Amino acid sequence: MSKPSNTVVTIAENESVEEEKNLKLILDRAKDQSKLCPVRDVIHRISDKWSLLSILALGTHGTLRFNALKKEIGDVSQRMLTVTLRNLEEDGFVSRKIYAEVPPRVEYQLTDMGQGLMQQALQLADWANTQLPAIISSRKKFKKG
Repeated sequence: MSKPSNTVVTIAENESVEEEKNLKLILDRAKDQSKLCPVRDVIHRISDKWSLLSILALGTHGTLRFNALKKEIGDVSQRMLTVTLRNLEEDGFVSRKIYAEVPPRVEYQLTDMGQGLMQQALQLADWANTQLPAIISSRKKFKKG
């Protein structure tokens, strides 16, 4: 015997209810000044100009040395990349391995948590690539208006 045809609707309604609960929880945490807001805190750390590009470059190439990562990203300064990598390492997204050689060799790679962030960043990057023409069009209309 097959399931009733309203099963799909019920699943969709349940997902919608869960999504609403999640959004309410996120916004409630954001309003509560006595607690750390996970969204605000994490987004603040990864939304600078270089963090997501560093995550994506390391995710693409695996393990990279500092200069190779700098070259992969492009116009980032040595100081900014150093600060970015320290922050990503502090948050547990990137690991750093130092080899006792002369000169010292340092390699960076994503941790498991960094891999998870990279997967989310890829979804955002894909969305941005898809939506860019519409965003540019909207900006042009806004400036004319």
